[in-house]
Amino acid sequence: MGYGKGFHGEEKEFDLEEMEKETEEMLKIRYLNSDNADFKRTEGGFVSLKIGDENYERVHVVRMFPFTDPEHYISIRTPDENSKEIGIIKDFKDVSADTRKMLEEQMNLRYFTPIITKIINIKDEYGYAYFDVVTDRGACRFTINIGGSAVVHLSDTRILISDIDENRFEIPDIMKLTVGERKKLDLFL
Repeated sequence: MGYGKGFHGEEKEFDLEEMEKETEEMLKIRYLNSDNADFKRTEGGFVSLKIGDENYERVHVVRMFPFTDPEHYISIRTPDENSKEIGIIKDFKDVSADTRKMLEEQMNLRYFTPIITKIINIKDEYGYAYFDVVTDRGACRFTINIGGSAVVHLSDTRILISDIDENRFEIPDIMKLTVGERKKLDLFL
């Protein structure tokens, strides 16, 4: 048996069996559906979850494949900074229409992504690009780090741009932009 330090510096015996049990628990996938999971809207507009005796006052709803398969594999997680997966909804058909609507509302808030409809200007300087654009939600200015993975190609013509504050913007089809607008994007294409 190995030893380690406890919270207060005392010697603590390493328990391999306990660690294996915790690892097995972490790797176990629990699928959620109408039969085993009860989702409710909280007074604050969040979502709570009850599974048997387990009660989660608030949960996060996360798409496992946000761009490729929005109907399947929805991860339900604890909202703390060490977010742990509670379970997975394999298919939205596995939950009621009301639950689906509630979970989709939460994901729409999480994945709010304005569509860029016009590029007014892009200026790059000192490793950053400064965008001045019009979106389907109005005019917007934002900054990205050129050296990072701020621009992701989702297809040959579709791109997703994440700014330095982690806001996301999408251009669904760069070919629908004018030649001048595409020229401003050349650095990222």
